[in-house]
Amino acid sequence: MRQFVMQRAQGHCEYCRIHQDDTPFNHTIDHIIAVKHKGLSDEDNLALACMECNLHKGSDLTTFDPLSGELVRLYHPRLQIWGEHFLLNGAYIFGQTPHGRATVQLLQLNLPDRLQQRQQLIKVGRYQA
Repeated sequence: MRQFVMQRAQGHCEYCRIHQDDTPFNHTIDHIIAVKHKGLSDEDNLALACMECNLHKGSDLTTFDPLSGELVRLYHPRLQIWGEHFLLNGAYIFGQTPHGRATVQLLQLNLPDRLQQRQQLIKVGRYQA
């Protein structure tokens, strides 16, 4: 199953889009809906996640949209298209929808060290959304 999830994601974290070859730790298999919330360990509920995204996401399913304050579901890589919810501007990932904004905030996609890493990867042609 791990090999299938890796190939489907082409080695990229399905949340921040960083490639596994550009991180010091192997990406992990994330249960989009955690097992403790009755999520299954099947291909429709699994996503490839870098260590940073996986640690920030944990078992969360929802959080608050920082713009509206409404409780919304996090971005779901099996049901939603990354480019419809996120926009890459330089190294900065913007959430374009409530799901995107909430996910950017909860996963802390724009922390200074993550921005710096993306900037360096963009400069050498190793990062694109």
